[in-house]
Amino acid sequence: MISFSVDTEKCTQCGECVRDCLYSVLGMDEHPYVREGMESKCIGCQHCLAVCKPGAISVLGKNPGDSLSLKRGVPDPEQMETLILGRRSIRRYKKEGVDPALIRHLLEVVNHAPTAVNQRQTHLTVVDDPESMDKLRKQTTGGALKAIQEGRLPEGMERIAYFLENGKEGEDVIFRGAPHLLVASAPEHALNPMVDCTIAMSYFELLANSHGLGTVWDGIARAIMTAIVPEIRTLLGIPEDHIIVNAMAFGKPAVKYHRAIQPPEENIRCVSL
Repeated sequence: MISFSVDTEKCTQCGECVRDCLYSVLGMDEHPYVREGMESKCIGCQHCLAVCKPGAISVLGKNPGDSLSLKRGVPDPEQMETLILGRRSIRRYKKEGVDPALIRHLLEVVNHAPTAVNQRQTHLTVVDDPESMDKLRKQTTGGALKAIQEGRLPEGMERIAYFLENGKEGEDVIFRGAPHLLVASAPEHALNPMVDCTIAMSYFELLANSHGLGTVWDGIARAIMTAIVPEIRTLLGIPEDHIIVNAMAFGKPAVKYHRAIQPPEENIRCVSL
């Protein structure tokens, strides 16, 4: 049941909710309604709730009055450009942790990230306290070194062995000393798990940066927990039927960058047909 209802006193009969319904679940009579036999087609996107200016539409038990109003606007283009251009991969972190309440808030916002056909099967697993992160750091590093010593490193992962065997004494080459880790995973049978997780992680990175936090896409950690020390995923409670798509270390940066870089533009192509 999608629990669709209309406050007829607020409804202006504009029809925007009907026009914006992707699968034409809604029809229009005197007021919008769910067309017969179409309820199962609803993907729960809540576009009808979001597009209704007077807030007359309720769906899936959601009250429009509980939704964030968009009147406050969005960052202007210059602010958004500065955020994107100034983003750097942070590999030096302060030892102090981030307020768990802030981490929770960031993840609640990131939970709005789009997914294929609104399946919303992306799981975000976070290590939100430094002590747990230190335990994870120790077990991951020890397990990876043991695999290397026993010759169990999968072909194509020699770079990981190089980093682990040639790092400075006490250097954390896997998590870069970050006090927190975020892992994005999704069921193998999801429609587009790779893209869904990457979008969510990209949202998290930019939002975290806007709060003064640093992040680094942690391909080494992902490779280790996926192919070298699989018991780490069990330790983190990641479901067996999930694909681990991304890992990202984050925390308060111990380095500050003062300008954007100037990347090559050869990979930008304009096509005229």
